[in-house]
Amino acid sequence: MTPQNATVLFAFGIMGLFLLARDGKARTSKALWIPVVWLWIAASRPVSGWLSGSGGVSADASLGTADQLLDGSPLDRFFFTGLIAIGVIVLFMRSRRVGGLLRANVPILLFFLYCGVSTLWSDYTDVSFKRWIKALGDLVMVLIVLSDSDPLAAVKRLLARLAFLLIPASVLLIKYYPDLGRMYSPFTGEAASTGVTTNKNQLGYVCLLLGLGCAWRVLEAVRDRQGTRRSRSGLLIAHGTVLAMAIWLFWMANSMTSFACFLMAVTLLVAAHVRAFARRVWLVHLQVAAILIISFSALFLNVGSGLVQSMGRDPSLTGRTDIWKLVLGMVRNPLFGTGFNSFWLGKRLEKVWSVYWWHPMQAHDGYIDLYLNLGVVGLTLLAVILVAGYRNIVAAYRRDSHLNSLRLAYLVVFVAYNFTESALMMSPVWIFLLLSTTAVPGGWGRTQPRKAVTLPPLSPPVVPCLEEIRVMSK
Repeated sequence: MTPQNATVLFAFGIMGLFLLARDGKARTSKALWIPVVWLWIAASRPVSGWLSGSGGVSADASLGTADQLLDGSPLDRFFFTGLIAIGVIVLFMRSRRVGGLLRANVPILLFFLYCGVSTLWSDYTDVSFKRWIKALGDLVMVLIVLSDSDPLAAVKRLLARLAFLLIPASVLLIKYYPDLGRMYSPFTGEAASTGVTTNKNQLGYVCLLLGLGCAWRVLEAVRDRQGTRRSRSGLLIAHGTVLAMAIWLFWMANSMTSFACFLMAVTLLVAAHVRAFARRVWLVHLQVAAILIISFSALFLNVGSGLVQSMGRDPSLTGRTDIWKLVLGMVRNPLFGTGFNSFWLGKRLEKVWSVYWWHPMQAHDGYIDLYLNLGVVGLTLLAVILVAGYRNIVAAYRRDSHLNSLRLAYLVVFVAYNFTESALMMSPVWIFLLLSTTAVPGGWGRTQPRKAVTLPPLSPPVVPCLEEIRVMSK
């Protein structure tokens, strides 16, 4: 099949997915397309990358210099600034609902506030401040989704739109447009499948996040007894097809961190359909603790190192531990760090690149990267967000285990994924954490307008009593 014919076929297939999963009863705002576009770019490649038609470039194999990272792309900056401005206007029009969301999520606000203050002690204040403004865009997008009149429908449509666009497009690029869908290392020449993204690890977490959404919708269709047979079949076919594509992409990308997190998170989704877990929250605590303890022990305590080796990884985590030792030795302010997203810039980056020929641009551990940039204070504030978010999710889990199992899965994915990859701030993994941990007053259900209460007419004996009270109040 020629690439042109494949493109037409995939285009019709994507339209078919939207038709099959269409819910005519759900009503969401057109503003939902703003976070869809934001996440499309955040999860794939920059606007400048799409327009240039360049293939994938590894995040750990930059061909530029350390000084070039300080400038950034004016086109990308203009694009993201425009989306943020439009998003702020939408939030201003929903000020009442947005105000309730902000008051209910003080830990998240404190974290972003501290990130902004930390730009003041950065070696590159202007660059750090620009990155903080972009990071605020993540919060703006989350607020747009959750301030919708029907937050649950908005979340479902956000996940569906991203999955139906990004996953099939990745398959198309890998199979029929290898110049765009595959990356070749500039140092080793080794090929890797990247799809719509810029490196295999990024493709891995796109499949992880959106694959979980599809698995959740499949389980929802299976358990639904109120919907029509036609609507259930449409959901199963649409999300089941995309889920199968995501699993194929896992294999093509060979991103074992993402695939392991996917398998662990799916167990949480399936457990929500087992009465023993749904009714006994302590079993949920036990399952979450077991997942995180096993992951941490296998990776850092050398317990069950054979498990790590069986997944194609060596116990030293492909040299990650050596990077950790190097960058931790470069910390000068353990309490406050170097400033928001400032560590991997300038002379520090040049020093790391002088040691490693493959030019890493992150520590491959989200918590170490956060410590480097924001210090112990930043780690503490993140811990507060995770604890508060977990308590919020578990409290909601008692009322609806299926709905909140997805939120719980995304939180666990964030914690486990950042053990060996860095996905903190300006990353879809971070955005999905905010989406799952943000407390929504009244829950994710549709916000119903208040109905006027009509009182029955007063009976004759009551009227004199009211008249006496009126006279006494004078």
